[in-house]
Amino acid sequence: MPHSKPHPKILVTPTAIPDVLVIEPKVFGDERGWFTESFNAQDFSDATGLNIAFVQDNHSFSRQSTLRGMHYQLEKTQGKLVRVVSGAVYDVAVDLRKSSPSFGKWVGVELSADNHKQLWIPEGLAHGFLVLSPTAEFLYKTTDYYHPQSEVCLAWDDPVVGIQWPLGSGAQPTLNAKDAAGLSWEKAPKFE
Repeated sequence: MPHSKPHPKILVTPTAIPDVLVIEPKVFGDERGWFTESFNAQDFSDATGLNIAFVQDNHSFSRQSTLRGMHYQLEKTQGKLVRVVSGAVYDVAVDLRKSSPSFGKWVGVELSADNHKQLWIPEGLAHGFLVLSPTAEFLYKTTDYYHPQSEVCLAWDDPVVGIQWPLGSGAQPTLNAKDAAGLSWEKAPKFE
């Protein structure tokens, strides 16, 4: 497993897909509560080595067992910095880049309002999450705008990818029609 990179305000830990990063901002707390800089462009760049411009912020609310994903765009590909501000989710990324040593691999990380963890998912990966708490509010910054004409959905339960979602035995997530009709690994378009 790759090692964490020290930074005064942010802990950065690579995952099994090395350019998918767990970002942990420093949280300052006392008897009144806590404070954190959820995003600081200079600190993010210093800690990750990435100089990224975000163009859109998204915010979703979902109920327990909702699964959103696995989404990606073929045009206007999006890098995403994701976090949870209420509740908890299991957040997953799948590498669709043929040139990547981790092509076809997936990683999953629990993100919650309590752990303050964020996940950086670069362009070329499919992304989705499963809500673990009664409800969850999920926020994410993107490096390009939403482009519905080129959006693709990889099947959340594709056996080739084999994502191990934390669902109870025999339990099924709540899906919308688009996500329920996700493409198999064989049919899903990939990146070079």
